[in-house]
Amino acid sequence: MNEVTRILNAISQGKAQAADELLPLVYDELRLLAAQKLKREQPGQTLQATALVHEAYIRLAGEESQNWNGRKHFFRAAAEAMRRILIDNARRKKSLKHGGEHQKIEYDESILNQNCNSSADDLIALDEALVRLSAEDEIRAEVVKLRYFAGLTVEQTAEVLGISPPTVKRYWAYARAWLLREIG
Repeated sequence: MNEVTRILNAISQGKAQAADELLPLVYDELRLLAAQKLKREQPGQTLQATALVHEAYIRLAGEESQNWNGRKHFFRAAAEAMRRILIDNARRKKSLKHGGEHQKIEYDESILNQNCNSSADDLIALDEALVRLSAEDEIRAEVVKLRYFAGLTVEQTAEVLGISPPTVKRYWAYARAWLLREIG
């Protein structure tokens, strides 16, 4: 049993000090996943990989039922927490209270014709479609969450979900086509 799984088991048994041991073990891996995801975000994104990891960990540590069934389950929960944080951030930016009806335009000739809010709109539309996909096909929705929101590779996604990399590729292709049809 690897160290992360041992600590997760201790946490689920109610050993409070075990939670302090978990973050140092998974921090680098979570930060790498967050950095991969944020690389694909539109310029002007204010959320940093470190902040995303910390917020996700706080949410995970604050959950009342911390009964993770090993390392894979923990990383699936972390991917879901990161997805929710990014969605909440996109909704917050789009909200009227925070000037969502206004476009932030910086004087740069190369971006003058771009719609600065399209990323938030696209992310919210993706989340809504992902909820519908999840109701229809949970595993393919999980592939999207892990690949798109957590930035996992095909191989990492296969490991977390306990399926083969070719199956992940098929599910990823199907889910992308399904989501494109739903959003389009």
